[in-house]
Amino acid sequence: MNIAVRYYTRSGNTKKLAEAIGGALGVKAENVSVSLPENADLLFLGCSVYAGGCAPEVSQFIESNSDRIGKIAVFGSSASGKSTIKKIKAAAGKNGLEVCGREYICRGKFLFLNGGRPNEDDLAGAVAFADAVSGALE
Repeated sequence: MNIAVRYYTRSGNTKKLAEAIGGALGVKAENVSVSLPENADLLFLGCSVYAGGCAPEVSQFIESNSDRIGKIAVFGSSASGKSTIKKIKAAAGKNGLEVCGREYICRGKFLFLNGGRPNEDDLAGAVAFADAVSGALE
């Protein structure tokens, strides 16, 4: 199974999660500005919550790479604990793509909130999520 990890981040929180997932799965985590060079049976796609939704760059990545994406697994961070999965499902659905029902979201540092997050426990949670999702698809 071919796996890819892509993320969008402004603060670096989601990048930390992406790198933990990529490291555990033996793939390089890259920003959504990097297109998929080949088909990904499973794409781990990370995005934080910005103004109640996900960044437009994430939707643009899905659209421009839709012919190379099998299934999407969503992860990310949020100061509020909110999720981006509905927005990502909407963007994926427009392109005929499936999104895993499970996601991984943890608290992320924002201004004075959630200092030190994502922490080691959050990174371990992201790795456990990635192992469970990728193992279920094998």
